[in-house]
Amino acid sequence: MRAFLKSTFLSIIALFIFIPSALADNAVTRIDGSTRYATAVNVAKKGWSSAQTVVLIGNSINTDVLSAIPYAYQINAPVLSTDKDKLSAETKSGLQSLKTKKVVIIGGVKIVSNSVVSQLKALGISVTRLSGNTKYDTAVEVAKKMKASSTGIIANGFVDAVAIAPYAAKMGYPILLTDNKNLQSVTANYLKSKGIKKTIVVGGELVISKTAFAKLPSPTRVGGATRYDTAVNIVKKFNIDTSNSYLSNVNAKPDAVSGTSLAAKQGKALFFVDKNNVPAASRKLIGEKKIKQFQVIGGTNVVTANVISQLKNPVVGKKVFIDPGHGAHDSGAVGYGLYEKNLNLDVAKRLNTKLNNAGALVTMSRTSDTFDSLQTRVSKGANAKADIFISVHANSNDNSSANGTETYYDKTYAAANSLKLAQNIQPKMVSALGTRDRGVKTAGFYVIKYSKMPSVLLETGFVSSPVDSNILKSATYKDRLASGISSGVSGYFR
Repeated sequence: MRAFLKSTFLSIIALFIFIPSALADNAVTRIDGSTRYATAVNVAKKGWSSAQTVVLIGNSINTDVLSAIPYAYQINAPVLSTDKDKLSAETKSGLQSLKTKKVVIIGGVKIVSNSVVSQLKALGISVTRLSGNTKYDTAVEVAKKMKASSTGIIANGFVDAVAIAPYAAKMGYPILLTDNKNLQSVTANYLKSKGIKKTIVVGGELVISKTAFAKLPSPTRVGGATRYDTAVNIVKKFNIDTSNSYLSNVNAKPDAVSGTSLAAKQGKALFFVDKNNVPAASRKLIGEKKIKQFQVIGGTNVVTANVISQLKNPVVGKKVFIDPGHGAHDSGAVGYGLYEKNLNLDVAKRLNTKLNNAGALVTMSRTSDTFDSLQTRVSKGANAKADIFISVHANSNDNSSANGTETYYDKTYAAANSLKLAQNIQPKMVSALGTRDRGVKTAGFYVIKYSKMPSVLLETGFVSSPVDSNILKSATYKDRLASGISSGVSGYFR
């Protein structure tokens, strides 16, 4: 934009001293161990200083072991795991540390052999086994040991059973299993014999079919487009406490089971991440519930440091709307071979990448050389339900000596937070580019005047300046600029 056009909107010019926030990033604790067995023991120790009874599962983790979580909750027992034919050293040490007197094994001898039973008995530990010919039978055998309930959970997929287990445990509901086509007879018989009047089906129709659903007593379904969505929808539907949420890699079955056991004991939500990233569904839940504390289950081989960084970043789950100014027939300012519309889009795309990598949920008004009216840009930001609105521009002036970087906000809506956003971003841009600091100013530019969320308009530099234009042509500096803006956004949310 040209400076002489902006002057008609300029109201009060004020420079503000940037004061860094003293608030902290999100709190993330990792619970892990050198092996899956050690992780399970360390998780157990977070919930139990001692455990007279422990539920033991094999290392070939299947869906039926999740049926043990509500049962383990009722008998106040952590869940540990072992090798099939030998009691794992870490598990043995854990049992001794927890002063365990009784172990309940879930599954048959193909899952946990009688050799392990003998080793447990040699430690002075009594052993009970709950198992059946199939996983469906095993789930029923576990359910029989629970207190009577008029409601049952019906699951098929492992991840769905993990997601529902903390809620099932809290409510005293057994987790029963079926396949994706029909209702298993052993499950149907149990429901009838126990007089269960209501069922909660976990997963979509590809996981549990309409046919199976129709045969259940008073069924309701909770599912989602993906397994991440299903876990999130469970948390939201049943209003599970998210104040200190548990997170597990969706593909790390042993860690997921361990985390579920502890989440159940503490009445907390458990949902999922990937190895290297927090998926969109989980980000949305974090943003909606304003979650600030996380317990991550598993070592760096299943949940990398990048995930920890995303969770710690206060921007995780926040909705950011980026508006690259101008576009198509509206080139904006032109100078020294630079077209503002192209520069704005380039910087905005880089910022999009940086914020996405940081854990934000980003929407852009345009991603190519297209044009939207000012009204449309504001509407898009509102429709995205954005937490903040950032409009990216470059400056111009008839006097080529004019140079520097500045940030504008408007006082019509969210004035205090718009100012805070501007004060966080402005010094980061100046530091990234090494340009003259022209400060934070107020102006009634349409997109920031009529956007009701905290909003800023960034003037990254002057394309009419031989100094600024050289900087803005550099891919390195544009990348640094995007990093600086992203850092400023994180600072705003602290």
